[in-house]
Amino acid sequence: MNIRALLWAQAQSDHKRALPILSFPATQKMGVSVEELVKSAPLQAEAMALIARETDTLAAISLMDLSVEAEAFGAQVRFSAHEIPAVVGQLVSDEEGAEALRVPAPGEGRTGVFVEAVRLAHEKITDKPLLAGMIGPYSLAGRLMDVTEIMYTCYDEPETVHKVLEKATQFLIAYGSAMKQAGADGLLMAEPLAGILNPEMAQEFSMPYVKRIIDALQTDDFAVIYHNCGNAVPNMLDGIFAQGAAAYHFGNAVDMEAVLRAAPADALCMGNIDPASQFANGTPESMTQATRHLMERCGHFGNFIPSSGCDIPAHSGWENINAFFEALR
Repeated sequence: MNIRALLWAQAQSDHKRALPILSFPATQKMGVSVEELVKSAPLQAEAMALIARETDTLAAISLMDLSVEAEAFGAQVRFSAHEIPAVVGQLVSDEEGAEALRVPAPGEGRTGVFVEAVRLAHEKITDKPLLAGMIGPYSLAGRLMDVTEIMYTCYDEPETVHKVLEKATQFLIAYGSAMKQAGADGLLMAEPLAGILNPEMAQEFSMPYVKRIIDALQTDDFAVIYHNCGNAVPNMLDGIFAQGAAAYHFGNAVDMEAVLRAAPADALCMGNIDPASQFANGTPESMTQATRHLMERCGHFGNFIPSSGCDIPAHSGWENINAFFEALR
């Protein structure tokens, strides 16, 4: 399925449909915990099929669990019944550790579970495209090196960071290829940690590696959507749009209208209803108001698709999720 053509047709429609990052709230309807979901391919496939069936989303999206790839490298992960898994500790702390870091094969750790989930979902979902979730290279390196420590290392030992980034990129290309072979129509690549960098650092430590991944994986029939929800995004838009992704997904930390005014006409942009204040903690009334306000400001752009600003939390009320789709209708 050509997801790029589908997205552009919806962006240019007078009646726009949405593509929120929606997966974990399926746990409520399935009666399972977040921990059970992230460890089971059949449950993940069921969750994707449920979202595709019960909402007007443009595409089904696999779980945005950004601990999976780091765990495959050997990082320790903390699981929870109600929250998404989190990487704990620091796997790489110096150049020696970067040199010794082994690049895993797709399928190691829980990556095999996530690839199998996409394969099973591909069999279940026949009327909508399927997007696989994957972390971006700098965000993966940050989880391997510690998200705070990597900032210091970028200044003090940049060559160490580049060694980790090189290995992260090799793995992500292979992992993305496995998702493609499993039946995904595209990838949503999340690079949120790059959103706190200044433009020069982002240009050195994130964007070249992101572009390599996009160039290696993207084809006419397989789209890569780039996600960055950082508040420094407005300062690096030129570099972001130069990466050549099929679409760009932005968080609620930025002014969506301002992003669209700065975007080239051929750059498809998505965003950016706040997952925390609206989907998780809002009301149907506040969600309706927020969605209508977003569409009043951004709906006339022919390169815009409404979405959540980031991954929608598992505990978000379905009454708010339904109000989002209803407000668009």
